[in-house]
Amino acid sequence: MPHEHLQGTGPVKPPELLAPAGSPEALAAAVAAGADAVYLAGRRFGARHYAANFSDEELRSAVDYAHLRGVRVYVTVNTLVRDAELPDVARYLLWLYETGADAVLVQDAGVASLAREVVPDLPLHASTQMTVHNREGVARAAREGFSRVVLAREVTLAEIEDIAEAEGIGVEVFAHGALCYCYSGQCLLSSVIGGRSGNRGMCAQPCRKPYRFVIGDKDDYGRPTDLRAVPGEEHYLLSTRDLAVYPSLDRIARAPVASLKIEGRMRSPEYVATVVGIYRRALDAIAAGDPWSPSREDMRDLALAFNREFTEGYILGAPDIMARDRPGNRGVLLGTVTGYDPRRREAAVRLTGDLVPHPGDGLAFCTGDPDGDVGAVVRGTPAVKNGTVRLGVGAPVRVGARAFLTKSADLEERAKRVMAKPLPQIPIDLSVTWEDGTPCLEATVSMCGGEPLRVLYRADLAMEPARSRPLTRAQIAEHLGKTGGTPFTVREMDLRYPGGLFLPIGELNRIRRAFLEKVGEAVLAARRPGPDAVRAARERVEAAISRMKRPAGPGGAKRLPSVSVYTDTLDGVETAVRGGARTVYLEPCTPVVPGLLEDAAAVCREGGADLVWKWPSVTRRGFLDMAAPLLPSLYGAGVHGVMVSGMGALDAVRRSEPRMNIYGAAGLNVWNHRTTGAFSALFLRCTASPELPAADLSRLVESAGGAPELEVIVQGNIEAMVTEDRLVAAVFGEEPADRFLGLEDRRNRVFPLRHDSEGRTCIANAVETCLIDHLPGLAGMGVDAVAIDARGRGPRYAGEMARIYREGIDAVGRGDPGVLSALKDEVRRRALGGITGGHFVRGLPE
Repeated sequence: MPHEHLQGTGPVKPPELLAPAGSPEALAAAVAAGADAVYLAGRRFGARHYAANFSDEELRSAVDYAHLRGVRVYVTVNTLVRDAELPDVARYLLWLYETGADAVLVQDAGVASLAREVVPDLPLHASTQMTVHNREGVARAAREGFSRVVLAREVTLAEIEDIAEAEGIGVEVFAHGALCYCYSGQCLLSSVIGGRSGNRGMCAQPCRKPYRFVIGDKDDYGRPTDLRAVPGEEHYLLSTRDLAVYPSLDRIARAPVASLKIEGRMRSPEYVATVVGIYRRALDAIAAGDPWSPSREDMRDLALAFNREFTEGYILGAPDIMARDRPGNRGVLLGTVTGYDPRRREAAVRLTGDLVPHPGDGLAFCTGDPDGDVGAVVRGTPAVKNGTVRLGVGAPVRVGARAFLTKSADLEERAKRVMAKPLPQIPIDLSVTWEDGTPCLEATVSMCGGEPLRVLYRADLAMEPARSRPLTRAQIAEHLGKTGGTPFTVREMDLRYPGGLFLPIGELNRIRRAFLEKVGEAVLAARRPGPDAVRAARERVEAAISRMKRPAGPGGAKRLPSVSVYTDTLDGVETAVRGGARTVYLEPCTPVVPGLLEDAAAVCREGGADLVWKWPSVTRRGFLDMAAPLLPSLYGAGVHGVMVSGMGALDAVRRSEPRMNIYGAAGLNVWNHRTTGAFSALFLRCTASPELPAADLSRLVESAGGAPELEVIVQGNIEAMVTEDRLVAAVFGEEPADRFLGLEDRRNRVFPLRHDSEGRTCIANAVETCLIDHLPGLAGMGVDAVAIDARGRGPRYAGEMARIYREGIDAVGRGDPGVLSALKDEVRRRALGGITGGHFVRGLPE
């Protein structure tokens, strides 16, 4: 393989190997294969809604099962949560705490705040859905009580070295499995297309669907004219390869990483057993300091388990992240079709290597068009002659088609053998003494990461002096040392037998079983909080729920909202201010020039508006190092604030210019009043999630009590994805100047594309949000501001939409909402792709 590796550089402490457990069977497979920890979900509040997941009883049993085998359990509570769901979340967190879960993974800042209040002893892990991607974000998580952060998949190994300087917190990275096209936690595409929110665990995976690239000119409102498709052989433009860091695992193992995560809660137990087993063996070899290099056989088995082609991912700087030709499992190349016999319905396949199909294997014959692939199952034992094998295929396949092995019966059988082997056992040191003939057993159990646990057991009977044949020391040791079928193994035994005693062997075995049962109970009890801690947590939960049930405060003052506009040009700033905008969020689409921001601030100041510099949704090290030092002079030049999408960016602003006002963008995922409460001292204004229905938004505004101010995006094509993939460059080599760029799906919907100042691709919804006819309701809620997203739409759109919404708000203030219908028609005439009320109107499925 084309990788060089460290050779015998001495033992290292390997990172934790963290396995997916989407079902009880997958949990057993992960434990059998050697996982140090597993992550799983109950039936609610987990980001893999369509996995089998665990009922409450199954989850309790799963925690006990894992703990009795020395394996940690992390439970995902990593969806965004409505206000009405917070009482159930509080009770669920308490239940997980009582059950002995080792940690919970959360995405929602409000849920994290709630957990810290009601179960402060339950460790918190920041889910990758929190989009933590810089040192400042990790340090912020540490200060807020997280013990671990699951970093964004896009973070590189060099950045991890920098991030690891944050003390008191571990970092977890993905090692194997599916990659998301968008930064996790920032993806709304499934939600805006069909209502299945990835932030609620129901992603429909639109990134695995076919699209074609379209280009055209722009009219005065940024809409496409003369739109045409760009020819190309690749149709799955958003489909990523699967991650596999295995070829360079030694580099990762020596990095400052606490945990390596295998993705796959939707995968089979056999998949889990195969992948976890391969990574376990490799990590053990690396940990021992043995010379290690990736095994060709292991890499093949990983591919046979499932792959969309492998990449070493962003973490290792791989250039080959995308697999745009097809979205599904590739399997392993078997060979090329050299002929097809229609009478026998057989294909002749010239083998390309030493891989030979076996009975029960799954095959795919690929013609170049994924819709034209032909599948087959191997029946019988195919004969190989002169490097060619004949395989039964139910449909004709053309000469030149490639044959892939997509399912290996042999691999699945080997995985089943792994799952059937004896499970890991906890070693105990056993001391046996006798008091007046009564056996007294004491176990010392080495607890993972804790003090040794001592368990005492005094038998309920005494051994009698033997009349003829006393039990020997060897007999007693043999029977007390048997632990088969239990989670324990006796490592050392100190047997202080006085001799000359007798007890029926059946009674001796009963004593052993009762003793080991007590050891098991003690081990589980040691992993759970004590009664006093549970009682105190229950009181905190009830108090928190009681506060949630109280009548809400006055909420936001019932005043007319102001108008805000997002734009990306100085001309857009000027027209937005003339149109009536009182806040302008300027996000330049090119690297920032301080003079541009200063000029924009002057325009806003003259027009009675505030200029806010909107930072990109993702702020990696290079951007922060460039942008933060500019803030003191920009503040002096009249820039009113900075808008950020992440807590790391917030702290970078605070550190550089404490006087600067900070605005929270939609990427912060504000869903409930616990989140606004956590943000109240940090942000002047926050944007409510575009996924919130009207009823949830109303409750949020009322509960927030006016701090921070709340803004709602009411107009524009909602930003649905932000990705490191340079999609335009992949098609054109460079971005065509001032052209409309988009993706068209099979229903002829066109999703506009733009780039942020760092070159990332941003994909917007194909249909514009329009809430102008809901302005009376928004004003009645007490929303502080309504925002129009005019990025990429040109100055005329920015100015006219600001004017339309300003007129609408004035009409609401006059008590004349009848004009809103005519204004909505004006919006419709300027819209791109039509208009929708979005989730504000139609809500989200439960």
